[in-house]
Amino acid sequence: MKAFIFVCSLLSAALFTQQASSRTWPDQFKTPGATNPKVTQANIKRTICKSGWTSTIRPKTSYTNALKKQQIAEYGYRNKKLGGYEEDHLISLQLGGDPRDPSNLWPQPYAGKCGARLKDVVETKLKRMVCAGQITLDKAQDMIASNWVGAYIAYVREIECPLP
Repeated sequence: MKAFIFVCSLLSAALFTQQASSRTWPDQFKTPGATNPKVTQANIKRTICKSGWTSTIRPKTSYTNALKKQQIAEYGYRNKKLGGYEEDHLISLQLGGDPRDPSNLWPQPYAGKCGARLKDVVETKLKRMVCAGQITLDKAQDMIASNWVGAYIAYVREIECPLP
């Protein structure tokens, strides 16, 4: 497992230098991720592992669309159409991410091989592993925030995310 973390760290460092144009990851300074203080390892059976729980904390679209519009400009995206992006929680709600903190939200493009829909797959996989006791909540949060593609490769399947 240490080798996986080391390789992911190297991959993450190399790819973060490319992030301005690839957008596979958010800008680590604008969107480092934030956790929900109401979700802990001790209460996951009453929170993230409870069916329907995320719908009780999901922010309204009016909030996320306003933030998405602002962040699309901040990120310098050429495509200004809101429909081209998911206002994504870097640490997803199903992994105990903060629902409203702008440092946990970013406009992740749907387009591309490694877009928002692909990230959703690994988020669900990690949540299932947390709820089954296979990994801790902290570990899942760290993995998704630092290198979600590495987590996807480790727990879902091999994928190549193209660099510019």
